[in-house]
Amino acid sequence: MIEADMLFRAERIAAAAAAIAPVYEGTWAGARPGQYKGSFVVTSTSRGGRRKDRAVATVTNTAPYARFVEYGTEKVPAHHVMLRAAAAGGGD
Repeated sequence: MIEADMLFRAERIAAAAAAIAPVYEGTWAGARPGQYKGSFVVTSTSRGGRRKDRAVATVTNTAPYARFVEYGTEKVPAHHVMLRAAAAGGGD
């Protein structure tokens, strides 16, 4: 039951992140618009934590540039998608 609750919350956070994720609209030839938005993945386990005795659910983004979207670069401001999604989608 606890693992199911964690998984439910993680799925809500992933949905909130996808809803607020930016989509690239530039003209770069190698661009794949929507890749970041569609790369949120939810995983869970009942063997998490330091002593492997806790339920854990994780939301990650598998896009190769996800950290740059989240934290920004010298030329591009941070979007804090995961931070905002956790604040908005993780609560009751």
